[in-house]
Parts: sequence; structure tokens; C-alpha cells
Amino acid sequence: MIDVGALKALRAIADLGTMARAAAELGFTPSAISQQIKRLEAQVGVRLTAPAGRRVVLTPAGQALVEYAPDVLNALERSLSAARSVDAGAPRGVVRIAAFSTGVRGIIAPALRGVHAKHPEVRVQVVELDPEPAVYAVESGSADLAMVHDADGVTVAVPDTLERAHLHTDIGDLVLPESHPLATETSPVGRDRLDGCRWVTSPAGTVCHRWFERLFAGSETAPDVVHSVDDFGTQMALVAAGDVVALIPRLARPTVPDGVVVRELQGAPRREVHTVWRSSGQDDPALRAVLAELG
Repeated sequence: MIDVGALKALRAIADLGTMARAAAELGFTPSAISQQIKRLEAQVGVRLTAPAGRRVVLTPAGQALVEYAPDVLNALERSLSAARSVDAGAPRGVVRIAAFSTGVRGIIAPALRGVHAKHPEVRVQVVELDPEPAVYAVESGSADLAMVHDADGVTVAVPDTLERAHLHTDIGDLVLPESHPLATETSPVGRDRLDGCRWVTSPAGTVCHRWFERLFAGSETAPDVVHSVDDFGTQMALVAAGDVVALIPRLARPTVPDGVVVRELQGAPRREVHTVWRSSGQDDPALRAVLAELG
């Protein structure tokens, strides 16, 4: 009988190219991955991998085995889901979620209260991953559910073996000290009203900084950026100090301190958030219970 864990390890090596990266993806040490591959080679009776400089490549036999690995793993998961779905008892088991950080804070953490209260035999494990690695984690079997967002309006690619459902629309808001002239606005603030503001922004290269750049795209006047800070709690503290404003996504927004107000923006930047899971596992009661609580 082929070791399913070793088969997953071989597939990760095929996708990622090194023992170290496969180990990091699956949560093992490189030594443990190496032992799994040796055990799988003993079970199959042929060499499955070969060194290629710093990388590891699959032999033709290894490539043939990996080609059918998704069918094997999906069939196994479907059989487990079928068995669990006919069990009259409460949902139980582990649901592993891979998600971006603000999604964990704004969506998953609040939903866990409902999971724990309604389904005490369901254990949720969360790992922080960016959208593309999160999708791969679900596809490769190292996670059961991913929460992903689009980037600059481009939706992350999802293979045909996975399901995707829209979950949430995240919007960027203007955060400013209550002493600011715009703090009393009751209507959404237009971009033209932002000239002369001093800003604290997320660092260049982050999603939120790209939102900030889009907000001022086409403007003849460059925004006055005073601070570059990644942590939104720190951004809030700098806004509370009274001399800067910020653009903060609702999912990422920490508790608003005294002296700070939040206002909507006209044409505010936004991103769509989706859940992703394997088609073969969608009948699992524990997964369905978690999806229901996420909304």
C-alpha cells in the first residue's frame, strides 16, 4: 500500500523543486521528507527522484506517479467525506485554513466563536499565507480551505479541481483625527478634497500601498507621505497624534482610538475576498460547518 503522506511529499517536490521548500510547505523537516520519499521508493520498487544541482527532479517513474496523484488523493478524500457525511453525529475533525492576515483578523477570528459554540468537535487550524500559496496549499492537500483576495482587480487563479465562492468585499476608508476639517463630513469624501493632507501609508509593494497609489492615480499633485508603517494599529496611533490621515481597509481596521474618526471615500479602493476548497472534500461536514460560519 502506498503511503499517502509520502505521495503528497513527492508531489510537493515536483511542484517546488527542492526538499527544503517541500518540507516548509508541508510542515516537516527536510530529513523527514527525505525519509518519506525513500519509504515510497521502497513501496514502489523504483527510484522516484534524482539530484540536479541544488534542486531535486523526478525520474520518469516519479513523474508518472505524480501524474496520477491528484486522482488518488481526491478519491481518498471523497471516500472520507462520504463516510463522514452519512454519520448521524455532529461534525468533527480538523479543518486547516490558509488565509491572508487581515482576513484572519476580520473574518476568521470572529467566525471561530460560532464554530466553537456550535461544533465543539471541530478543530480549526489557521496558517497565514498570501493568496497564491494559499491556493496551492489547498490544491496540494496541506490545507482544507483557503481565504484569498484579488490583487489590483486581478482574481487569483484557481484550478478546476477546486471550488471558489465569493465571501466578502473589503473597502478602504479614510481615517483621520477628529480635529481635521474633513472629520465632520457626512457624505463620502471625494479625492479632490484630499489635497493638502499629510499621510501615513503602508510600505511600497503592499496591497494597501497599491490602493493608496490608485487613489491618487492621475492627480497632478503628489500626496504628502510623512510616515511609512506596515502595522495598522501604529498607523492609528500616528493619526491620533493629530497631524496625518490614513487609508485603512475595513478588514484590517483595529479598534478606533479616542480622537480618531473614520469616513467613507468616493470611489474607495476595494478587493473581493473568496473561499477556496477542494471539490473532492466539499461534502465533509466539518468543512461545511466552517464555511457556514464564515458566511
